[in-house]
Amino acid sequence: MSVLATNKQAYFDYNITETWEAGIELTGDEVKSVKDGQISLKEAYATVKDGELFLLNANISPYKKSRDITGYEPTRSRRLLLKKKEIDRIIGLKTTQGLTIVPLKVYTKHHWIKLEIGLGKGKKKFEKKDLIKKRDIDRELSRGEF
Repeated sequence: MSVLATNKQAYFDYNITETWEAGIELTGDEVKSVKDGQISLKEAYATVKDGELFLLNANISPYKKSRDITGYEPTRSRRLLLKKKEIDRIIGLKTTQGLTIVPLKVYTKHHWIKLEIGLGKGKKKFEKKDLIKKRDIDRELSRGEF
């Protein structure tokens, strides 16, 4: 398993409660581009449409060696491939607890491209400030700066 992209901002903005592994429906050139590491999850999120999950705003750059890149949309919505029971559980938790579906990382598993998604509850501003403060204190202590 090799990690191709991570969404570090998601762990800062959300308290992740559960995670799932999902496949992504991609075209051939998108697969090659993702395996080259040309994907960004920075502004990406997942949503529910008609009982299916979709990944939105994930930026996959066009494959450099492709012949036809006209009309290619890098941030198009892509369907996530999960079992029906998993989708129902995600939808149920999302609606009852008001959680958000967040993409966490993209990696390869054997020859498949997988996406790890998580259900998270947004952090408040004071929680983020406390996290930054704690991180700074830990950094100073590890350097020996008292």
